[in-house]
Amino acid sequence: MKIVYLTDSGTGKNCTALQNEDIISLPLQISVDTTNYNDMEDLSTQECINLLKEKKILKTSQPATGKIVELFEECKKTNTDKIIAVPICHGLSGTMSTIQSFAKQYNIQCICFDTHVTAVVQERCIRLIRQWTKENVSFDIIQSKIENIIASCNTLLLPTDLQHLKRGGRLTPLAATVAGLLKIQPVLTINKKTSGKIDILAKVRTYSKAVTQVIEQMKNDGVDSTYEIVVAHVDDEQGAHELANSIIENFHNVNPIIIPLCNVVAAHTGLGCKAIQYFKQN
Repeated sequence: MKIVYLTDSGTGKNCTALQNEDIISLPLQISVDTTNYNDMEDLSTQECINLLKEKKILKTSQPATGKIVELFEECKKTNTDKIIAVPICHGLSGTMSTIQSFAKQYNIQCICFDTHVTAVVQERCIRLIRQWTKENVSFDIIQSKIENIIASCNTLLLPTDLQHLKRGGRLTPLAATVAGLLKIQPVLTINKKTSGKIDILAKVRTYSKAVTQVIEQMKNDGVDSTYEIVVAHVDDEQGAHELANSIIENFHNVNPIIIPLCNVVAAHTGLGCKAIQYFKQN
């Protein structure tokens, strides 16, 4: 049986980084003014940051139709029996629905997993699915293991550029002004409980209180050394290290990894944002 393993640049990785492992990654699109970029192909992480520094409004969308057609034509030509996909979550993008629609059109079985988020857990899931399938683990067991990982996952966001949120239409000018005057620091969350949509977890008055809120939420979620913890940032590596140290101080035997926040999320959160994603390791 020929199986194609499919994801997208919500993982923060480009196509080349995954194709050596027999995983296909479709680039999501990021548009600026009248220019469309294929994420992580012709728009790198640093280039995305540079655009944010120029106070550009970045819009994101699902992979170009031509890229999807090219993928399915290749699948048909190579007699692909099944596509197993872990795309950016349905709550953030229509990519999953589009893939399923094309699979039906091309009469190829397609199984999609919704992580209810994106980034590291998305990459981890597609890698594990491929690994376990190659090891002849039954699909029922694979599905159960992946769903357990997804259920344990939470992502917390600490955006600091409220003016960017205002420019992008994700925060009204009045709300941005009031929040700035009152020095309100929002703590956002996205997970299975929010159906993959970004929700407000808390509004606090200082960044230090926001960090305290993050630690409390992690404790409520039962985070311990069996969890993988990622601290991502948008051009604030020092802040990410400080946040990681706060996590280490509150949890025994954890080792957060620090990475740049993937472009398709950074485009909406703006410069300085920190994100904490954690999920139970297999």
